[in-house]
Amino acid sequence: MTPNIHYENREIEGERLELSKGSIYWLGPNVTLRRCTLVLGVASRWLNLVSGQLIDCTIQAKSELKNLRWTTMGLKGCRFEGRFTGNDFGFREEHFDKWRLGGVEDCDFSGARLDACRFYGCDMRTVQLPRWPCFTLLDPCRRTEELRRVEWPGRFGRVVIDDLVDQEEGMVALAYHAPSIADQLDTTAEELRAVLEGLVGIVM
Repeated sequence: MTPNIHYENREIEGERLELSKGSIYWLGPNVTLRRCTLVLGVASRWLNLVSGQLIDCTIQAKSELKNLRWTTMGLKGCRFEGRFTGNDFGFREEHFDKWRLGGVEDCDFSGARLDACRFYGCDMRTVQLPRWPCFTLLDPCRRTEELRRVEWPGRFGRVVIDDLVDQEEGMVALAYHAPSIADQLDTTAEELRAVLEGLVGIVM
């Protein structure tokens, strides 16, 4: 039977926590990690982010971490390293975010590769984002009509931009890794960059 390892109802400070394959991990409820290094060596299905706070921590993904929701965790002053695909950060007003601890403040993603990652309900002015070949659309939902008027290469406009109408209003930023999304949508990173460089509200 796969062992369950729980970090709950306590504060951990200044430790290196290695979450390795072979176990199911639970962060929370009511856990605070302060100035810790969190090394994630497991797939997202083996990691349950229940509720808690990560303060001044370094989060390292040893392999690509896919489709993980950080929206029940309060992230403050944290640095992310590694590859994150389809991850959600921030606070979402949903029934399973009932602890209302989710959020992102003063965090540094500049050393991470973000692809199809969404940010909710946070002030992106406090967030350091990765540069090219990653790029981030700021306030994309409020700018949907403006972005629809852009002549996007390949299927990027039909797939990514047209989908913005179905996203929640609380999404304040959408980050992609250009080579990865270009490969999926019949274009190239260079063609995307040529369009993005002429737009406002883009971090790259």
